[in-house]
Amino acid sequence: MNKDNEFEVAFSENRFWRKLKRYAKSAGTEVVEKALLLFYAAQEEKAPAWAKGTITAALGYFIVPLDAITDLAPVVGYADDLGVLVLAIAAVATYINDDVREKTARKMRDWFGEEEHDVSSSESGH
Repeated sequence: MNKDNEFEVAFSENRFWRKLKRYAKSAGTEVVEKALLLFYAAQEEKAPAWAKGTITAALGYFIVPLDAITDLAPVVGYADDLGVLVLAIAAVATYINDDVREKTARKMRDWFGEEEHDVSSSESGH
């Protein structure tokens, strides 16, 4: 990733959690799940710098309030965010392991209830 990428620069762990917590319900479970998969994959020691850069840029895009489709419009406003997150997941799928999926599923249950959150197929964007 280019060190001058505005979205990569926009990413910070605090900003990520603040946006995710504030907009989790309006963004929907699919967007939240994808963001969490990427967040936890970035913490994997085996993930190389290019993968972490891809993840950071995608999560930075998610954080930035003014993007292609405003996030203020429920559901539709997160369509572009979802697209960026899915593309990033496809690029770094190798680093989304069982541990990453379990951490994501646990956080999804915490936020959205005990409904089963199967993140095993998330690598392929489903």
